[in-house]
Amino acid sequence: MKVTPDIIRYEFIGTEAKVARSTHRGCVGLRGKVIDETRNTFIILHNGKKKIVVKDSSVFHFKFSDGTVVEIDGKLLVGRPEDRLKKRIRRLW
Repeated sequence: MKVTPDIIRYEFIGTEAKVARSTHRGCVGLRGKVIDETRNTFIILHNGKKKIVVKDSSVFHFKFSDGTVVEIDGKLLVGRPEDRLKKRIRRLW
């Protein structure tokens, strides 16, 4: 997978996610599959339990189907999934 700024337009439901950093200490280290996404949160299935993680205050590591692991700041992901497709993306690097 080629990592480009367009990565924030991808569908994250079904991908493996890990919370790398968060202002909420209880969320750091959560790992599992993203089962749902709202405007401000991801719902991650962690050890058989649903955990809600706020996007705005977290940094995520996503592992895609080809094995690529990408770190994304949750602030870039705030918004409904369907609205992220329309979002203009500033160049990140």
